[in-house]
Amino acid sequence: MTATTQADVTEPAMAAGTMTAAWLDTHRHFLIDLDGTLMREGVPLAGAARMLERLRGRHVVVSNNSTDTAETLAGRLRAAGMSVAADIMVLAGQATVDLVARLHAGKRILMIGSAVLRAYAAARGCVLVEDGAEVVLLALDQDFRYATLRAAVNAVRRGAPMIVSNPDTSHPGADGGLVPEIGTLMHAIVECAGVAPALVVGKPEPALFVEGLRRLGARAADTLVIGDNPLTDALGAARLGMHCLLVGAHPRADAATPEALMQLRHAGHAHFAAQTYGRVDAFSIA
Repeated sequence: MTATTQADVTEPAMAAGTMTAAWLDTHRHFLIDLDGTLMREGVPLAGAARMLERLRGRHVVVSNNSTDTAETLAGRLRAAGMSVAADIMVLAGQATVDLVARLHAGKRILMIGSAVLRAYAAARGCVLVEDGAEVVLLALDQDFRYATLRAAVNAVRRGAPMIVSNPDTSHPGADGGLVPEIGTLMHAIVECAGVAPALVVGKPEPALFVEGLRRLGARAADTLVIGDNPLTDALGAARLGMHCLLVGAHPRADAATPEALMQLRHAGHAHFAAQTYGRVDAFSIA
């Protein structure tokens, strides 16, 4: 991919603020990432709300967010000036809890995660414990303690399967810095315990994309993925045969912001080979 240049934007479009992007009419449906694509640490990016309004009824937000439920995130987005209904959000953390609640009902679960997600897990009937875990569920916990790392490492070492919400090592912060993500902790546990995760749920794995397509009643061939991360958004799209556009400061980004993306001429990149992006995560499974 190449970054957007002045040649990608027509003078009339810039002056009038109109949307001339080819991808708006080329694709019927859209799967849109959140952190780094629409927002950075709770701050909306330029044009994000307008892009969502333009795509109303044709998009689902598919995010590796592992701190919120769709309901709590919808409230936070409203407070930030973005209207996204809970029923059009597919979130890695919530999906992981749903999966564990279904596949490991009644088992003792050591869960690393936010207070919101832990409450959701308890409401789903998950038995959350500090010791003697039969399953380790790994999501994002910004109050994470060393003692929890030790407990997780030893539970995994004793044979408890580790189920991980998403493999991201970081996401962009509002100040331009990096915010450490779950993948960093996952690799620490793997390195210490010497055991790979049993399952990684979030992007680039297909589960969230497939659920997004199901909610839209869409085919992959008619759907464009809009994200910011080549290793999750673009690779995940490629694996399912979808086109993709990237937002942000990454060298492969097509535009810096949703505002600039809405005036991009081309219709999205297709079917990138996985090797284009190198190693994504040796421990995730399709």
